[in-house]
Amino acid sequence: MTIERQQPLLIVEDDLALQKQIKWSLDRYEAVVASDADSAILQFRRHSPAVVTMDLGLPPDQDGVAEGFRLLEKLLELDPLVKVIVLTGQNDQNNALRAVRTGAYDFLAKPVDPDVLELSVARAFRLYELQRENQRLQREQQSSAMGGVIYRSAQMQKVCRMVERVAPSDVTVLLLGESGTGKEVLAQGLHEASKRKGRFVAINCAAIPEALLESELFGYEKGAFTGAVKTTVGKIETAHGGTLMLDEIGDLPMPLQAKLLRFLQERTIERVGGRQEIPVDVRIVGATHQDLKGLIAEGRFREDLFYRLAEIVVDIPPLRERTGDAVLLAHAFLRRNAADLRRNGLTLSDDGVRAIEAHGWPGNVRELQNVIKRAAIMADGERVTAADLGLSEPSADLAGSDADLDLRRVREQAERQAVLTALSRVDGNIAKASELLGVSRPTLYDLMNRLQIK
Repeated sequence: MTIERQQPLLIVEDDLALQKQIKWSLDRYEAVVASDADSAILQFRRHSPAVVTMDLGLPPDQDGVAEGFRLLEKLLELDPLVKVIVLTGQNDQNNALRAVRTGAYDFLAKPVDPDVLELSVARAFRLYELQRENQRLQREQQSSAMGGVIYRSAQMQKVCRMVERVAPSDVTVLLLGESGTGKEVLAQGLHEASKRKGRFVAINCAAIPEALLESELFGYEKGAFTGAVKTTVGKIETAHGGTLMLDEIGDLPMPLQAKLLRFLQERTIERVGGRQEIPVDVRIVGATHQDLKGLIAEGRFREDLFYRLAEIVVDIPPLRERTGDAVLLAHAFLRRNAADLRRNGLTLSDDGVRAIEAHGWPGNVRELQNVIKRAAIMADGERVTAADLGLSEPSADLAGSDADLDLRRVREQAERQAVLTALSRVDGNIAKASELLGVSRPTLYDLMNRLQIK
């Protein structure tokens, strides 16, 4: 099999003769060596090996196993996928089994048969690659489930990964965020990423009069009130087997809060005017822009209902805090509107992009969507400008310059910040700072000279 050079083999052995023997027997791999735990961690940070062979008895306590287990735990902490093959003495089976329980991939008794060691290492590399490929496929599959959410910011990536993790379960989820941040899109993504086969149903609790909201949610029997000429199923029953989103749940009247709490506890409903308990299997997703804890303090929202709804709470950041998302969304909305208007040549001008980046977007994604739709209709040419968007182009000091996008300059600033942070964290100790950064001391000295750090 072909081994990627980016994933070398790390050999940890304090006996130099045995170290050379192991390296020779595994000469078809790109091997790096270490003779103690600290140098092994440094090499691991520097080279990110896929497979490690190691002895448990390491300096300064070659006769004990404390250093070996400390190293094993640290390596697994740095990369949970790494495959560690422990080499043990003939009478050290208990520690070998303990190592496997800790997370080691395999253990071999010394003296090690070179053919057996090579076979174990080859299998370890193969398993590492399979697991990494599996992770990649899982990420792709999860991303497709959240395909309706457009983002590139770290903030929204965190939100979407959280939604993907909770989607397969049946926990009740509460989405919190300002109006227009995309709570319904996330709720739809949550439903699509789940195993539920029923429908996704959404209802806005603030948009329906209080007198009608109960029958909308729970349904009603024929003759329950004037005009009830037939039995009608409510939104909760309609979502049986699926997901029900209760948008603006902070506006739910207190009497209905009590009835909703009973449903969440019993998982049965009674239609308005009915006496029969109807079991319903539905996942509830609540959403609101209001401060529910503040409403609880004011006596306008039930605390017990809040804790029933808030099994998982997802805070959605406003668009102004999502670095890069506004322009990404603007391009997507413009393509969509241009296709509807049969104006496929429409693009954003440079001043339009700068204006979008500088605007605060108090109405969040909904405001951006409306601005782009209007601009797509009103733009005279094929370039949508800041004027078409109805936004002011920012001044030069606010807009930034092309130098801010210079990759070399950005990389230099990031390196400077990392070096300064590492040095401050270890109180200027070069050896510790180089280990923390995963580079050698000469490399760190070169960096400090180049960045003029003393």
